[in-house]
Amino acid sequence: MQPQFIYSDQDFLSDLCRTSEREMASPPPSPFDTTLKTSWTDRMRRGLFRYHLGDLQTRIIPGPHCYVAQLNIQRGLERRKPQEILNIKQRFNAEQFNFNKINPEEIIFEMIKQPGGDTASPGNEQLHQRCRMIVVVNVSPLEFGHCLLVPDPSHCSPQILTLFAIQVGIESVLLSSSPGFRVGFNSLGAFASVNHLHLHGYYLDHELKVETTPVKPLVPGKGFYRLTDFPAGFLFYTESEGLEKVAGAICHVTDFLVDQNVAHNLFLTRGCPPCGVQEEKDCTLRKGVRIAVWPRVASFGAKEPTAFNVALCELAGHLPFKSKQDYDHITEKDVMDIIQKYLLPDEDFLKLEQQLTAHLMD
Repeated sequence: MQPQFIYSDQDFLSDLCRTSEREMASPPPSPFDTTLKTSWTDRMRRGLFRYHLGDLQTRIIPGPHCYVAQLNIQRGLERRKPQEILNIKQRFNAEQFNFNKINPEEIIFEMIKQPGGDTASPGNEQLHQRCRMIVVVNVSPLEFGHCLLVPDPSHCSPQILTLFAIQVGIESVLLSSSPGFRVGFNSLGAFASVNHLHLHGYYLDHELKVETTPVKPLVPGKGFYRLTDFPAGFLFYTESEGLEKVAGAICHVTDFLVDQNVAHNLFLTRGCPPCGVQEEKDCTLRKGVRIAVWPRVASFGAKEPTAFNVALCELAGHLPFKSKQDYDHITEKDVMDIIQKYLLPDEDFLKLEQQLTAHLMD
């Protein structure tokens, strides 16, 4: 029987904040953090990963964006060859690698949500009863605790987000007492490596600018905003109360993007509320979750494993490098020039903004 992590709405943590330093203080781990970190470390000790991950060489690239660069050469050399992706709506292929084929010992636990709680609704309880989420180690980790959140693998779902996947992704961030626990998603055409529904989760104990980037309200009643800084994208924000409503709005947006064949990346992280002019103390608050959604130019074909690929991490400001030369010498301008190539042209982005705003207001 698989290990289980049982939780309820009462386990969501809201009293988080960030210290003034860019590196984070270490709060006491929550039960979720303790279970995940202990089990992940155990799998590393037992040799279930493709390589041993120690402390990664890290530097903050000079400039206002404060990109967090990390050197991880082994990930470029040892990871499984990415699948060839040809279509955003590509069907699941049971002949290719998928999460039904992993070593069962790679499974950390199954997330089980107990019914009830002040914020629970009957629909939410039924959603969790119908679906199951397993958490497995990523055997080619990019950072400590790198895991994959996989909605019931036996359903053989392609890499297209579902309401359940979005909701449990947000819940996992709220279950962690670490502002450095992040969750992300790469769609097909946005450098997803495996066409079997999954999200990434990992710890990065450095502040990212997306945690505090100013926003412009679009449909604030549904938690929908536009990021006003580079790279151009959208933002949702939710605290534990109102989570289901915001998860539903995110799902409406990602469904629309898939229907329009627009590739996209998501990044979920603790962040400050999307106020207008924020006082300094407000910028340190981490009560809720920011969900960044970046529509982008699609990239099809197999990933080049040694290239600087722009996916969920890079758009959020976390840059895992596989080349020491790139790591040592790249500048903020170099990074922005590379990212810009994958962003939608301004005219296309503004048109999409209008379409999504109208879609969410219907």
